[in-house]
Amino acid sequence: MHYALARHKLDTGGLEFEHILQDIESLNRAAANATYDVTAISIHAYAYLHDKYDLLSHGASMGENYGPMIVAKQEYSEEEIKHQVVAIPGTQTSAYLALKLFAPDIETVSMPFDEILPAVVAGEVPAGLLIHEGQLTYGDEGVFNIVDMGKWWATQTGGLPLPLGGNAIRRDMEPELKKRVSHLLRESIAYALDHREEALDYAMEYARGLETERGMADRFVGMYVNARTLDYGEDGRRATQLFLDKGFEAGVIPHKVEVAFVA
Repeated sequence: MHYALARHKLDTGGLEFEHILQDIESLNRAAANATYDVTAISIHAYAYLHDKYDLLSHGASMGENYGPMIVAKQEYSEEEIKHQVVAIPGTQTSAYLALKLFAPDIETVSMPFDEILPAVVAGEVPAGLLIHEGQLTYGDEGVFNIVDMGKWWATQTGGLPLPLGGNAIRRDMEPELKKRVSHLLRESIAYALDHREEALDYAMEYARGLETERGMADRFVGMYVNARTLDYGEDGRRATQLFLDKGFEAGVIPHKVEVAFVA
């Protein structure tokens, strides 16, 4: 998404962008202190951050009938998996909220997202909730896809996409500056989509486990950076509000949240 800004492909009018690369749960935690002016966050985490950040209308990662998946070395049924311990990538991730909507009483253990698949393969945990590239590579490790949260969510909502991540901007930023930053971030996404090969070259520098699998990396990028990333769309906004509403109704989120999008 931010290749064009990282490689100075856009005229920023004197604005400088410093890029901080961290896993999503670390970014969620940092956002609690409003550490960054603009940050990627989990949609679930937004429920605890809406006093500090607004969601930008662009930058979304949404699962269109796919998403985080529960994998295990044993072919559990959907009912059986609800009684297993599942490794998760953090309690503020959207993957965790989707899991708790699917199985409210499920037992979980948190670990870094890139340690989950190895832990399942090694038998250290019965099952794991995969985000990122593991959604494409799990089959090479001899584990089974028990439940795809994106597919499950679609069956529950009449086909709505599963809101996973978004870009958020500090609410206390001066309005005109907020508008300029938002415009540049959207232009960066559009540039990457229009210059896909060179943007993918840049993304491959961070391709965990896909360093030699350009085709698969391209497929993964396409899953989460696409036309939906330029704008949530009406159904995407509706899905985001519904996701958080259901989290509140299930008792996972302690308060009702009204999502505020900025253009």
